[in-house]
Amino acid sequence: MPKTMTQTELLRELDQVVVGELNRHEKVAKEWFPHEYVPWSEGRNFDGLMGGDAWTEQDSGVSDVARSALIVNLLTEDNLPSYHHEIAMIFGRDDAWGAWVHRWTAEEGRHAMAMRDYMLVKRLVDPVALERFRMTHMSQGYELAHSGELMSSLAYVSFQELATRVSHRNTGTFTNDPMCENLLTRIAADENLHMIFYRNLMDAALKISPDQAMIAILDVVKNFQMPGANLPGFQRKAVEMAVAGIYDLRSHKDEVVAPVLRFWRVFELEGLSADGEAARTELAELMESLEKQALRFEDKRDMLKARMAPR
Repeated sequence: MPKTMTQTELLRELDQVVVGELNRHEKVAKEWFPHEYVPWSEGRNFDGLMGGDAWTEQDSGVSDVARSALIVNLLTEDNLPSYHHEIAMIFGRDDAWGAWVHRWTAEEGRHAMAMRDYMLVKRLVDPVALERFRMTHMSQGYELAHSGELMSSLAYVSFQELATRVSHRNTGTFTNDPMCENLLTRIAADENLHMIFYRNLMDAALKISPDQAMIAILDVVKNFQMPGANLPGFQRKAVEMAVAGIYDLRSHKDEVVAPVLRFWRVFELEGLSADGEAARTELAELMESLEKQALRFEDKRDMLKARMAPR
């Protein structure tokens, strides 16, 4: 197998790609203002210091599943300080790499701000439970599975940003709340631009060190987890979202993993060593396995819905 490039070598080789991608991003990213998406006039005081009304489930205009999805998406966004720390440690704070770290963090910071304001003004969620969830989740921090490893980290965020976009977009649709959908669509647009940045960097990395990149991609696809996987009650909420079709194995495979792999042309890439070819073969087998798992889940979901349908 060809020599594995060090972190320093990869950062240096990709430096001009980062410059180009940052310039492109700044040209296409649109300015937007979180306060414009929140219907402030619909809000009222909660109980406590303001002596308002305690939250009840009757206040929430969305279903239990939509509420779970909103909570998962918001709490995932909340952990931005840990995410910033992780990418700053990997990319550094100098030159174009550092400029991107800070730009990305500034753009991501709008997401939790806007979502929390909207959800509290509309009384979609229990504010006390939400704050307790936030404290628990953020107190745990977050560490990338491949912390400190540039190639795997680039592969991971390429998939993760797209997965977050899909989850936000589908959650917005599922709320049946047009303004909430509008907000989450706006947030999803940010996530899509972030995905493009990382995806294009990884595309360049594939050309610089194809075997190393292929092995990293395989590892990430095989072990992929969303950054909110350590949320309190995440597994139950993830199952609810999957059954509802907000984010399931089908969307993960067809809307997240497959499009990114196609862009990278991983199955057409030439010049791989034996190790790189072995990784690509395993990746193809993994995609077939994901398809089978998705079909099995869809069959089980259809059976469940049939049993629950009114006679």
